[in-house]
Amino acid sequence: MTYVAGDLRDQLALVGNAVVQAGLVVGSGGNLSARRPGADECWVSAAGTWLDRLDRPAFVRVRISDGTPIDAVDRVPTSELGLHLATYRARLDVNAVVHLHPQTVLLLDALGVPIRLISTDHIFYLRRIATAPFHPPGTPAVGASAAAACADGTDCVVLSRHGCSVLGTTVELAHKRALYLEEAARMTYRALAAGRLDDITDCPNDWLAEPGRETV
Repeated sequence: MTYVAGDLRDQLALVGNAVVQAGLVVGSGGNLSARRPGADECWVSAAGTWLDRLDRPAFVRVRISDGTPIDAVDRVPTSELGLHLATYRARLDVNAVVHLHPQTVLLLDALGVPIRLISTDHIFYLRRIATAPFHPPGTPAVGASAAAACADGTDCVVLSRHGCSVLGTTVELAHKRALYLEEAARMTYRALAAGRLDDITDCPNDWLAEPGRETV
């Protein structure tokens, strides 16, 4: 085991610190959640928490089916709780949701430039990227739009002018996908800045069908 084991809150705290250090988010500009497979409850970061300062009390346990807090706590869930709950309801296979505001992803979205999947890592971990139209943050429409975009099995959704929603069967996998999404965006932007974007095509993906390639 090379990732943090045990309590999901510890795993999410690791993600929060790592994504801030990697420049994928600033301060409290994002939120995280995770659940045990098949559970009707999840841990979600509380409103206003700085992602690089998370600890166990920084999370709220919420029932997925109706959105109510399970424990009596003095903290409220993130304002994007609806995004997390709608995703879990739409994707029974998803056990972690990482919502961030990565700069390069957002810049390319504002420019109307699709992110290219340039490397084998991008193809293997991201597979495909969907874009959901803009809705004001914290509104039910954000969750509904993101859930619709990922319902076909897509694990990386760009929320236009807002951020991204990256999914995984584990916290570790969602973390990896968030990193590769921003890497793909940065490489796409460099090609754009060099005037060579039209020369970039997505990496071939036929090899993904080979036996054993489904493991991530």
